[in-house]
Amino acid sequence: KEGMITADNIFQGCKKLVRVDLVEGEVLRDTIAALLLEEWRNDMKDKLVAIDQSLPTASGGDGSHDEGEKAQTVQLWISSVLGNIVRYKAQHRSLLNEAATTLQL
Repeated sequence: KEGMITADNIFQGCKKLVRVDLVEGEVLRDTIAALLLEEWRNDMKDKLVAIDQSLPTASGGDGSHDEGEKAQTVQLWISSVLGNIVRYKAQHRSLLNEAATTLQL
């Protein structure tokens, strides 16, 4: 969830942190699979794997003064994934409501 990682130095010195395993990954994948448009599903699938491409190149910091980039990379990724899911779900609901209204006419 957003705000879960609050300190920019939480992964300081963690040079081997190169991927993220989602705790509720299956629920998120089911939500993505239920999105109405294939374009949305593809975008979200790309976003989910993006973190595993970004983390290996993010600095782990030097363990003292350099906080590294890993925490910020994860924070930005979480924010991006959540923001897109919320937006796509709202658009999905809107399209379903429009279709329901059309059917009622």
